[in-house]
Amino acid sequence: MSEAYWQSVMQAGMEVPADRSLDECTVELVEMLGHPNPRWREDIAYPLLTTWITKGVYDELLSGLGDGIVPGLRYGLGHDGDLSVLRRSYSALMLAEIIGRDNNEHLMTSDSVLAWGDSATAWYVREQDHRGWVPEQGWANAIAHGADLLAALARSRHFGRLELTVLLDVIADRVLTPTSYIWRHGEEDRLAYAVMTLLHRNALDAGIVEPWLARLGAGIQVPRTRGHIEAEWPSPSVRNTSSLLRALHLQLALGVQGRADLRADAELFAEQPAHRADLILAVLDQIRAESPWLYRPTTRAKPVT
Repeated sequence: MSEAYWQSVMQAGMEVPADRSLDECTVELVEMLGHPNPRWREDIAYPLLTTWITKGVYDELLSGLGDGIVPGLRYGLGHDGDLSVLRRSYSALMLAEIIGRDNNEHLMTSDSVLAWGDSATAWYVREQDHRGWVPEQGWANAIAHGADLLAALARSRHFGRLELTVLLDVIADRVLTPTSYIWRHGEEDRLAYAVMTLLHRNALDAGIVEPWLARLGAGIQVPRTRGHIEAEWPSPSVRNTSSLLRALHLQLALGVQGRADLRADAELFAEQPAHRADLILAVLDQIRAESPWLYRPTTRAKPVT
């Protein structure tokens, strides 16, 4: 259909058109998620699908909708610098909305959501195109949209201690994997928020989280060969990892809040994560170790015996 047709749908309250079937509309809108024109992708397809999900239009069809979105994560995977990233990125963002609906309404089985989680994490660690803003095409933002998807999965009742641990590992894999891109559009904040969502579940104790932080810290320490710093340091992945640690420290220190449209977030984010004070110190240990020449050494207070 023409852009004018879809604009008329937007202007008429974003209701499902009466002259076309929901299935026909959905197929076309899902295809538009990869459209190179941001007006079609960002101003029509994404807001319409999100509105219909929120209104419950797909509640009886949510499993099929998610299954139809997932192949978009694999579309052109491995390519870098072309337009295929738009389909992958907006498929991730849409899947996050679908999982968010299940988080609110408890509509899905564990098998479906866990399968989506497998597809999401497999895509995220393999995504090569880290561009944020693309001239003429608008936002690609695969790293940020993937972080939103991980945060949606982190909220899911279908994800227990094991699955949440896997999400942590996926985040570490993502930031430590070499890339030519330095994140410039708040990707580290969105990833840190996904980590905070995991921590607010209070299913992961310090024995899991602190070694994970140490893994990130090891990735940003200056390597030396025969006493000399290796060339091209810090690399983009080191910068991104360092930025994530700093963003996580700030979010732990200030606290974060949930989304107003997710009812369970009010309870999930009502209190600070367990072991917050210890986690702040653990993050600071990694940040300090990155530049030991700069920061004053500190030691953690020993417990009174």
